[in-house]
Amino acid sequence: MSASRGGPDQGPSQPQQRRIMRTQTVGNLGESFDSEVVPSSLVEIAPILRVANEVESSNPRVAYLCRFYAFEKAHRLDPTSSGRGVRQFKTALLQRLEREHDPTLMGRVKKSDAREMQSFYQHYYKKYIQALQNAADKADRAQLTKAYQTANVLFEVLKAVNLTQSIEVDREILEAQDKVAEKTQLYVHYNILPLDPDSANQAIMRYPEIQAAVVALRNTRGLPWPEGHKKKKDEDMLDWLQEMFGFQKDNVANQREHLILLLANVHIRQFPKPDQQPKLDDQALTDVMKKLFKNYKKWCKYLGRKSSLWLPTIQQEMQQRKLLYMALYLLIWGEAANLRFMPECLCYIYHHMAFELYGMLAGNVSPMTGENVKPAYGGEEDAFLRKVVTPIYEVIAMEAQRSKKGKSKHSQWRNYDDLNEYFWSVDCFRLGWPMRADADFFYPPVDQPNIEKDGDNSKPAVARDRWVGKVNFVEIRSFWHVFRSFDRMWSFYILCLQAMIIMAWDGGEPSSVFGASVFKKVLSVFITAAIMKLGQASLDVILNFKAHRSMSLHVKLRYILKVLSAAAWVIILPVTYAYSWKDPPAFARTIKSWFGSAMHSPSLFIIAVVFYLAPNMLAAVLFLFPLLRRFLERSNYRIVMLMMWWSQPRLYVGRGMHEGAFSLLKYTMFWVLLIATKLAFSYYIEIKPLVAPTQAIMRARVTNFQWHEFFPRAKNNIGVVIALWAPIILVYFMDSQIWYAIFSTIFGGIYGAFRRLGEIRTLGMLRSRFESLPGAFNDRLIPDGNNQQRKKGLRATLSHNFTEDKVPVNKEKEAARFAQLWNTIISSFREEDLISDREMDLLLVPYWADRDLDLIQWPPFLLASKIPIALDMAKDSNGKDRELMKRIESDSYMKCAVRECYASFKNIINFLVQGNREKEVIEIIFSEVDKHIDTGALIQEYRMSALPSLYDHFVKLIKYLLDNNVDDRDHVVILFQDMLEVVTRDIMMEDYNISSLVDSSQGGAWHGGMVPLEQQYQLFASSGAIRFPIEPVTEAWKEKIKRLHLLLTTKESAMDVPSNLEARRRISFFSNSLFMDMPAAPKVRNMLSFSVLTPYYTEEVLFSMHDLDTPNEDGVSILFYLQKIFPDEWNNFLERVKCYSEEEIKESVDLEEELRLWASYRGQTLTRTVRGMMYYRKALELQAFLDMAMHEDLMEGYKAVELNSENNSRGERSLWAQCQAVADMKFTYVVSCQQYGIHKRSGDPRAQDILRLMTRYPSLRVAYIDEVEETVKDTSKKGNQKVYYSVLVKVPKSTDHSSLAQNLDQVIYRIKLPGPAILGEGKPENQNHAIIFSRGEGLQTIDMNQDNYMEEALKMRNLLQEFLTKHDGVRHPSILGLREHIFTGSVSSLAWFMSNQETSFVTIGQRLLANPLRVRFHYGHPDVFDRLFHLTRGGVSKASKVINLSEDIFAGFNSTLREGNVTHHEYIQVGKGRDVGLNQISMFEAKIANGNGEQTLSRDIYRLGHRFDFFRMMSCYFTTVGFYFSTLITVLTVYIFLYGRLYLVLSGLEQGLNTQKGIRDNTPLQIALASQSFVQIGFLMALPMLMEIGLERGFRTALSEFVLMQLQLAPVFFTFSLGTKTHYYGRTLLHGGAKYRSTGRGFVVFHAKFADNYRLYSRSHFVKGLEMMLLLVVYQIFGSSYRGVLAYLLITISMWFMVGTWLFAPFLFNPSGFEWQKIVDDWTDWNKWINNIGGIGVPAEKSWESWWEEEQEHLRHSGKRGIVVEILLSLRFFIYQYGLVYHLTITERTKNFLVYGVSWLVIFLILFVMKTISVGRRKFSASFQLMFRLIKGLIFMTFIAIIVILITLAHMTIQDIIVCILAFMPTGWGMLLIAQACKPVVHRAGFWGSVRTLARGYEIVMGLLLFTPVAFLAWFPFVSEFQTRMLFNQAFSRGLQISRILGGHRKDRSSRNKE
Repeated sequence: MSASRGGPDQGPSQPQQRRIMRTQTVGNLGESFDSEVVPSSLVEIAPILRVANEVESSNPRVAYLCRFYAFEKAHRLDPTSSGRGVRQFKTALLQRLEREHDPTLMGRVKKSDAREMQSFYQHYYKKYIQALQNAADKADRAQLTKAYQTANVLFEVLKAVNLTQSIEVDREILEAQDKVAEKTQLYVHYNILPLDPDSANQAIMRYPEIQAAVVALRNTRGLPWPEGHKKKKDEDMLDWLQEMFGFQKDNVANQREHLILLLANVHIRQFPKPDQQPKLDDQALTDVMKKLFKNYKKWCKYLGRKSSLWLPTIQQEMQQRKLLYMALYLLIWGEAANLRFMPECLCYIYHHMAFELYGMLAGNVSPMTGENVKPAYGGEEDAFLRKVVTPIYEVIAMEAQRSKKGKSKHSQWRNYDDLNEYFWSVDCFRLGWPMRADADFFYPPVDQPNIEKDGDNSKPAVARDRWVGKVNFVEIRSFWHVFRSFDRMWSFYILCLQAMIIMAWDGGEPSSVFGASVFKKVLSVFITAAIMKLGQASLDVILNFKAHRSMSLHVKLRYILKVLSAAAWVIILPVTYAYSWKDPPAFARTIKSWFGSAMHSPSLFIIAVVFYLAPNMLAAVLFLFPLLRRFLERSNYRIVMLMMWWSQPRLYVGRGMHEGAFSLLKYTMFWVLLIATKLAFSYYIEIKPLVAPTQAIMRARVTNFQWHEFFPRAKNNIGVVIALWAPIILVYFMDSQIWYAIFSTIFGGIYGAFRRLGEIRTLGMLRSRFESLPGAFNDRLIPDGNNQQRKKGLRATLSHNFTEDKVPVNKEKEAARFAQLWNTIISSFREEDLISDREMDLLLVPYWADRDLDLIQWPPFLLASKIPIALDMAKDSNGKDRELMKRIESDSYMKCAVRECYASFKNIINFLVQGNREKEVIEIIFSEVDKHIDTGALIQEYRMSALPSLYDHFVKLIKYLLDNNVDDRDHVVILFQDMLEVVTRDIMMEDYNISSLVDSSQGGAWHGGMVPLEQQYQLFASSGAIRFPIEPVTEAWKEKIKRLHLLLTTKESAMDVPSNLEARRRISFFSNSLFMDMPAAPKVRNMLSFSVLTPYYTEEVLFSMHDLDTPNEDGVSILFYLQKIFPDEWNNFLERVKCYSEEEIKESVDLEEELRLWASYRGQTLTRTVRGMMYYRKALELQAFLDMAMHEDLMEGYKAVELNSENNSRGERSLWAQCQAVADMKFTYVVSCQQYGIHKRSGDPRAQDILRLMTRYPSLRVAYIDEVEETVKDTSKKGNQKVYYSVLVKVPKSTDHSSLAQNLDQVIYRIKLPGPAILGEGKPENQNHAIIFSRGEGLQTIDMNQDNYMEEALKMRNLLQEFLTKHDGVRHPSILGLREHIFTGSVSSLAWFMSNQETSFVTIGQRLLANPLRVRFHYGHPDVFDRLFHLTRGGVSKASKVINLSEDIFAGFNSTLREGNVTHHEYIQVGKGRDVGLNQISMFEAKIANGNGEQTLSRDIYRLGHRFDFFRMMSCYFTTVGFYFSTLITVLTVYIFLYGRLYLVLSGLEQGLNTQKGIRDNTPLQIALASQSFVQIGFLMALPMLMEIGLERGFRTALSEFVLMQLQLAPVFFTFSLGTKTHYYGRTLLHGGAKYRSTGRGFVVFHAKFADNYRLYSRSHFVKGLEMMLLLVVYQIFGSSYRGVLAYLLITISMWFMVGTWLFAPFLFNPSGFEWQKIVDDWTDWNKWINNIGGIGVPAEKSWESWWEEEQEHLRHSGKRGIVVEILLSLRFFIYQYGLVYHLTITERTKNFLVYGVSWLVIFLILFVMKTISVGRRKFSASFQLMFRLIKGLIFMTFIAIIVILITLAHMTIQDIIVCILAFMPTGWGMLLIAQACKPVVHRAGFWGSVRTLARGYEIVMGLLLFTPVAFLAWFPFVSEFQTRMLFNQAFSRGLQISRILGGHRKDRSSRNKE
């Protein structure tokens, strides 16, 4: 069997093994030949195999015949078996057929196969099709469709069988088949709307809005159909467009549904009342039309063309025309594939096609042919794809190929943006329509080498010139981009610095500015400004030079004029400045000497400055009046364009993105405060105190140098001054980031408090406010009948209180709605195993409100233990009534509990007692008690001490009622009698009336005890007196009894319910969010529709049992790990599945499935995400029910509707069906599983799991890219070609569970693509191919690692209403930002730091970005996009390779540049997983840093930096690229400081100037370094984190968490990640090499090997750490003679911390990093790795050589600039040698330059000896072995001799040897770096082998340096214990120790078994 199941594409045997294990659990897929595992070229036979599997159980012979026919067909399709995997497939199928022929023949009933087939066909037709048709009104549409298709296949097989046996087919069968064939045409698989005539009675098709849209689309009056067109039933406009323009059939079907739903949803909102007849509303149509064509119209205006949207004058035709235009746009968009990333390219195509459409409708005649106008491309099927999309697609593909997967320079290929921006200039119309194949747009660049080959130089040169080249912008790797994009900020900082230094130098106080001389000096800042302007203008020209081909003349002119004018100012300002002085300073004197020094006129300079500042004045005016600026930027008038032309190049995007006046005021205030603080700090703390010491140092003279000084006569000790000032100036540029962190914390906190965050953060707070919760529920989550506006503003925020808001008119309805919602949330907690059964009972509110109780029934967890306490109080009250009342009423919940219990007691007793006499007694007793209660004399009259015994009896009674067992009847009777006795005798104390009544009802007279005993027991005992057992038991009754039992018996208080922390967090956040400001909820039918899109590649879908049980090397399996981390949830799970242990679960297949799900819901799996997103649908169904339900239904409850749905879901009018229909209309979920088709064909388990998900959630849709091999139609080419399709599949909801039902996916749409879809970055391309299947007006992008919660899903309709309000008074939002909750914090301490850091970013960070700063972009994940806005503007992400590595943020950039608006909302959250181990986190940080490096180069950042006003530009800088640039500067500060000190120490300047204050105790320097270390230890992250935790969970918690984080070494983690960010950001900017790093978000409980860590961090951390350590050591050794240790430590302590962290953090955070056994294994592994020879095909993990080559790969693609910078940076390693050789004891006396020369000689000598030995070893070691050994010995002896001679004669010391090592090691490293940078040259010279050997030597030394301390610590066992404690949470570290003990046993056992 396993052989035949193998199928095609079967890899090595291991996966097959696993697959078979797996498929056995799939029920009826187990034994079958898997119909899904079919080679792509034979895709047509899959349906036949499916039918074979389906009929297998009922008739094996028919199944055999089907398979036989499939085999024949496969042979026909691919006779030569040329397709991939076809031969294996055919063989396997043939083997199976041979095996099955005889057994099936034996089982045949009829004489021949043909008869067998015919009888089976008839049987099938009767049983399925006729039966289903007869039940037509209730027929399940999906089943019918399936039955027809099966019948069709059976008939095809039948015909084939009859042909081979040459028998005629029966008439009857032929007739039946005609019907079937006809229906099969109609009944196609549909997505949401079944549009065939028979489905008109489906609930969703009954909506008048949908009918209206369908009717409007079917209005094809007056459309000119082509000749020979066969009319079909129900044709609509899209069919006509398909005929005319040649769109694909499935594209048309897809967009038809899209358009209908879109119109219906907009239309339904216009009319809240659904009672008008179906006619599509014009307003709705105009709304959609406006949104869809806004971008297109803007484009036409921008290019000065008339739009092609010509509307007719006649009103009747208007609607038809609008629909045609919209349908045409959607059809183009739906088939455009990768062109969707180029919105203006789509505008271009649409512009021409809409014009043709207009021409056809107007009946225009073509001047060329004299016939009616026809489309340029059109007619046959696929014409649009082939002739319009493919040519442009091929250009994209060609350019993508040139990018060599993003390795070649950005300037050598056009990315999506370049190609799109070609359509931003009028030149694009040169393409023509039909497009000219020889247009420049289509021309590839001709590469230089080809020209030489051709010999004929003229032609290729022309071709080369035809390439359009980059458009508008060139992404060139350079740090200058940071300056160029944000030049205004840098200029501002530099000018401030200059002014402050001048002030401090001359005056000292800021007030001295007003003195004339200082003021004049300060004026020189304008000269600096002019110079920087010139720099900016030149940079623009240099960096944009490569785009000159596509530039228009006026742009080139602007660039040149800019440079010229800037140059002119650089001359004018200094000259006029020089003439404004009477006694000029030196600089002015020089200038005067050039121009003649006669005159002196200060006014000239002032006039020049005024002219120079004129543009800035204008800009300031425009800044103050954003409206004016918006008008000017958007306007297309010539004169305005000329004005704006000078200020900024005219661009299609980035115009008019200014905010309203109030927003402007807010963020201006923020930044003015921040900048003022920063400048004051810098001036008083850093600059001013440094001036005096600097002046003193400049006056001092140093003559005694300790090395060979090249410039002994240099003035003013300029080197010392630079060494002092450089770190301070760097910190000056960086510390705005620190101030930003501080200010954002303060402001974010204030904003958060105003938004009412953290008002309910504990269970106690929830309890105290629970009474106002039902009000809040009804106010927030239930639509109002009357939509009055809420009051807004400050007072509303402060005074919001629901209890007083409005007294509900209908209490009952409110309570019922609250109960439905609350209970749904609690049940979802139970399903997720967050709470146990008992906790669930305590939390639930009664579903079935007891009509007889006139009071609110709170959930029992509030009332628990109140009754027993009240009883005690009553018992001891001694008849003081009023006091007891007071005590009870002081606790409102106790009062409720007492009242409810009494009422229920009364209710139950009345219900149970049936006999008339008994009833009488009971009634009188109760009326007496009620009377006493009213008068308040209950306790005075009655004795309460007997209450407990009554209570005991009653509890017993309740227990009997719960069991409801017939045998207990007698007990119940006696109980009743006991109770009566207690009441009458003990409590009422023989109250005369009562006892007499009891006695009389006993049947005797009323005088005393005269009645005989046996008569006295008559009460309650007769057969009908008591109703017991209860028949029938309703749900409501059960619930009531259960609740009462809980109230009476829960003794301990339920203070800690729910006990699970996650449940507490969720319930308190949710309750809190209801008190926040959110839009009112609309009815579900009136809400905005939305869809969710999740891109998925190959991550985990569902853990298999194999994954869960396989232990890692510590013996820890994922399942064990999860049980330890979530112990309570594991117990709740066991309780839910009613098992006691894991073993018991594994015995049953269904439970095993449950177990897999339980584990998968706690990992980062697709299953978790899908479950979370499907809560939206559940929520919508519930809310639709609450909206639509009549009073009775409401009182019955949603649960009842759900329970009944099983029976009556067939009735399409049922409430349930309507709820589902509304949910379908409003919500779709598409998961884009890019590889699903491939997985399915190769039998990958992931495909099975995805299929399972679709079966569980029938409304889930999966989109994938299908690669199919098709035989080439063109006979000249042989073989197969790959064709690509975008496919959407679903699994229909199956209602019958008969044997024939097989859950397999059905293809809904299959749209052909022009080629492979993935040309750029994977994720955005994956989103883009599936976006055409999304629906609705909102689109939520969800990643594969997210989660959602039921209670949050309830608020989605409120959130979507935000799209309808203008948030800043200027524009509607285009992206709604949501907050996230990071759920991976509990895994380990690292995961906890990461989740805290991330949480603060997604809450406080983004809250501030959105408001007041107004620069929130899209950071990926759960944001909701305005779908129509984005689908007409390039989609929800950008996809160019490498440059858009952080694809998400570019959607935000794009949205903002195209006048969108991004908001942030705090009242709803989505769960999100993050990476949990250090290596994963580092890879993630590296990816983000790479992405930021690429952003720095991107056009989007450049445009934002220039188009924002000054303050928004600042916000944009510090929250995107600036953050990374600041971290880079932080590390740079340390380097600059240390190299400065190295210079001072080695040159002897520090010793010479030691008395100077500037050298000795330099406060400003210490402060600068302190601010550096602030950034370094993660202070920037910690501040917002503290504030956010404080806001949401209380400041005490925040402080304790902060302390705990310090104890768990958070600063170490932050310092380490600083290194990651710096390294990858810097390297990306210099050399590129950015790439997507998949982090594999699993559970990290495994130990990373030493070699792994070394590979990952060697370049980013270890090398840099060692270099810093070297610097610190040298600084200490040579400075110690004249400086105390304390001063050294104070200055360098944070640097030592950084060194330690960078070198050892990976080992510290590595699980079991200090276990001796692991250390030993790591050492052997590392040795093996370092010594392995590399080569082709040897991966980097296996050999050091391969890794080393790979590690420098970025240098190969770096370009000349990068290489030059790399070499210049490497020169720093030669300083050591120069400085240190003069500090040897040998060279003490001489400072001659020759000493340095000799040191180089020594180095070359050493290298030469090493080289000769290695050459010798290769050449002689075999033949002249002895000789070679002798030579080696001689060399060694010589070496020893030289050292001995040096020590004796030249007085060399041991210290000298150490110093020599310190001097020569860096030199070698520097030479290595230079050699790597110049690899091609070194290679040619033949030295590469030696370089490699040298490099390996260095790596071994580095490895040893790192390994030794780790190994030393591993000697001590307590280190390992401490580490485990620190890394993991308590439960897990305990579990880990236990499992190690068990693991030991296990190993023993397994070894014994082997013996």
